[in-house]
Amino acid sequence: MSASVVTRFAPSPTGELHLGNARTALFNWLLARRSGGRFVLRVEDTDAGRSTGDFVEALLRDLRWLGLDWEEGPDRGGPSAPYRQSERGANHAADFAALEAAGVVYPCFCTPVELEMARRAQRAAGQAPRYAGTCRVLDAPARANRLAQGLRPSMRFRVPGGRHIGFTDLVHGPLEFLSDDIGDFVVRRADGTAAFFFGNAVDDAAMGVTHVLRGEDDLANTPRQMLELEALGRATPSYGHLSLLLGADGVPLSKRHGATSLRELREQGYLPVAIRNYLFRLGHSTPEHGLLGPVAMADAFDPAHLGRAPARFDEAQLHAWQKAAVHRLSPEDARRWLAQVLPGDVPEAAVAAFVEAVLPNVVFPEDARPWVETIFRAAPVLGAEEARAVAEAGPHFFAAAAAAAEAGRGELGAIVRAVRETTGRKGAAVYGPLRLALTGQTHGPKLAALLRALPVTETVHRLGRFA
Repeated sequence: MSASVVTRFAPSPTGELHLGNARTALFNWLLARRSGGRFVLRVEDTDAGRSTGDFVEALLRDLRWLGLDWEEGPDRGGPSAPYRQSERGANHAADFAALEAAGVVYPCFCTPVELEMARRAQRAAGQAPRYAGTCRVLDAPARANRLAQGLRPSMRFRVPGGRHIGFTDLVHGPLEFLSDDIGDFVVRRADGTAAFFFGNAVDDAAMGVTHVLRGEDDLANTPRQMLELEALGRATPSYGHLSLLLGADGVPLSKRHGATSLRELREQGYLPVAIRNYLFRLGHSTPEHGLLGPVAMADAFDPAHLGRAPARFDEAQLHAWQKAAVHRLSPEDARRWLAQVLPGDVPEAAVAAFVEAVLPNVVFPEDARPWVETIFRAAPVLGAEEARAVAEAGPHFFAAAAAAAEAGRGELGAIVRAVRETTGRKGAAVYGPLRLALTGQTHGPKLAALLRALPVTETVHRLGRFA
């Protein structure tokens, strides 16, 4: 592929950006980036009842957070502006006029009730429902009569009979459809606006889009769009239809499977690099096993490796990528990531030490909150079992530990040496009671690292209370 590759992501802003659409955006972005091509963002906001400006802003915010950028879009313009479909009415009107001039469309006066009755009759007869061609045969006087009655027609495309419509899908390989199975379809609604997949196709052509990766549920519309573009003398992009994204239970991914929107995942503390790496492997095979950055991921992306079988979302796998991403955070990035749970009333050096200590033990910011309470708030209250283990160590153990902590400025090595010399204990018999006295827990971040965050006076206090 060359630098002439142009891909796009064209979401409808009727809700939050979910993982399935985010995967589609990522794959199109990678396809453009691997060839040095262009990635276009177009907002298909013609559903006036459901599309909102807030959803558009949220969409842009989510894509930027995920780490995707675009050369053309509603926020930055470009040579094919406008990039909101609701503002492209004039462009669509010119296309409708061209279709009328070519004689490949006709007005349809059928009402929704009439269309539904026809579909029911076809199903009852064991036929696949498609437009019966009722208005296709209307002559000029009949059409004029309906217009005189105030009826507002939609516009249907006159599908040619006996055609084999074939193309090579980037995912599924060679595919072929029979035009006789399609039925005449609407290109312009009765209110004068473009039908969704008409606007989608002609806007792709107008923006020079060369490759389209989209959901498998759009596959049935591809031959219709190919006919539309052919009638207009426009180039058809290379299409690839991505496998569906299912939950572990085999049904389409939805709220029932937990957090699936980028906003929810971001608020939980997921890192964009973790989500990118997981989505990259959902329905796309790769020999790369490690955490990939954007450039390496684009180099490793190959449409030939997109799978045909449905991809299954596995939260445990996403969790694993999150863990890998967290453990690669720089100290500065880790500090920002944990900011929501870190205290604002302690010295910065102590916070930095704390972040360094807990980072290997957390996957989400909330995982660090209990340790914030343990280190920066009151000394932990021991449970009965923990209190017995501390009492068994004895007062001499903790008197030596407290004295060494005060003399050694809280350095763990000095504390351990003093306890060994005083009590003769070794290994877990030393570290176990110390950890319980200092944190109230039997496991957790490395004790030496935690002590660098704990004030020396507090370390002495926590050890000395058992002396």
